[in-house]
Amino acid sequence: MFELSQILAIIIFLAMFAAIIFVKVHRFIPAMIGAALTIVVVFIIVLKDFSLVIKVMNIGQLGSLSFWLPGHNAVESHGINWQTIIFIAGMMIMVESMAESGFFRLLCMTVARIARYRVVPIMIGFILLSGFLAMFIDSITVLLFMTTVIIELASLLKFDPVPLIIATILAANIGGSATMCGDPPNIIIGTAFGYTFNDFVINTGPIALVCLALLLVLSYLIFRKLPGSPAIKTLIEYPKLKDVISNARLFKISTGIFTLVVILLVTHADTGLSVGFIGVIAAVLTMVFAYKKAPHILRRIDWKTLLFFIGLFVCVGGLEETGVLKVLSYNISRIAGGNIVLVITIILWVSAFASAIVDNIPFAATMVPVIANLSQVTGLPLPVLSWTLALGTDIGGNATPIGASANVVGTALAEKAGYPISWKRYMKYAVPGTFIVVVLCWVYILLRYC
Repeated sequence: MFELSQILAIIIFLAMFAAIIFVKVHRFIPAMIGAALTIVVVFIIVLKDFSLVIKVMNIGQLGSLSFWLPGHNAVESHGINWQTIIFIAGMMIMVESMAESGFFRLLCMTVARIARYRVVPIMIGFILLSGFLAMFIDSITVLLFMTTVIIELASLLKFDPVPLIIATILAANIGGSATMCGDPPNIIIGTAFGYTFNDFVINTGPIALVCLALLLVLSYLIFRKLPGSPAIKTLIEYPKLKDVISNARLFKISTGIFTLVVILLVTHADTGLSVGFIGVIAAVLTMVFAYKKAPHILRRIDWKTLLFFIGLFVCVGGLEETGVLKVLSYNISRIAGGNIVLVITIILWVSAFASAIVDNIPFAATMVPVIANLSQVTGLPLPVLSWTLALGTDIGGNATPIGASANVVGTALAEKAGYPISWKRYMKYAVPGTFIVVVLCWVYILLRYC
């Protein structure tokens, strides 16, 4: 029987989720309202324990040296995951500088030029580029710029951009599953349990590459007859690549900072730097070297998404502190009976299905303490459960237009440009591919870890 605090925490959380899905407001609003209700109603009024507020806010952690320089130890995570917040904020600042310099547009136009502006080769190149970029930059940013360029090319070459946009979305989510800093669910999982960039590359990277190759084959078979007008004169009419770079100095600086950040992420297990500290390095270097553009860059930061993460972590903290997530993990372990094959199957397919219906970020944040408790209860290895959750949330989010933030961004930009993508059309291409890829992930996890 649930206690009053647990019932209220569940109601607040489900109401927040429903508002994110069905109410046409930015998702940070229901998240912040849910956080406020959790703190006031659950922690203060019902439980009468203000220490829980302090615990979930977790601000004291920021003053600890081990938060910034943990060495080989994991940074303890409860309540608001500040490692995730700070890292994403730092990457946002760096990426805005890169975008301002023309970095992403140059990459896209280079691919198009190499493909000699032929539609199918462009699609293949953009799938590879999207998957690669999403390994190091969040998939939301990747879709923001790639969708814009696809629409621009579609206008020039007279082809329907929707198939390319859908293929690029799928590639970004698959590519993002390969590393810790790709998709936001991986950042949440990695920072919660102290996994490194290389941990993800070794465990989720191989199957991500296989799935990306499969996506290439499926996309070619489905879209190989895309019409277009690959006139050679386009090579003359289209702006030269050097004209795509809007600020040469900022381009060089941004490229250098991006390279440094990638190196720090790859080696942070050896250097002992936390990903939060790496995010600070990215932000500070960008602000110092791009000082003239600093106010503009700061204005373009997606502060609403950062507030969404904060509110989300507080709501999940309410479920955790009231014991709801322990009950959930206990029931999963009871159903599975400690059988690792059954546990993996439940986590992967439930994660994939749930992430297709709701944004995979809140689902991943909710499931992190669940798999932690599940590991403690059953004795099953936490890393295996983590890779399963990461693949389920990352890949499953591909199935619908709202399954991942990248999907929402890509489809919204397409609609704004006059190319609306209906649920029916999106799912016609995405659902079969997503199902095949999830099956591949399931077989891979069972063969490798069981």
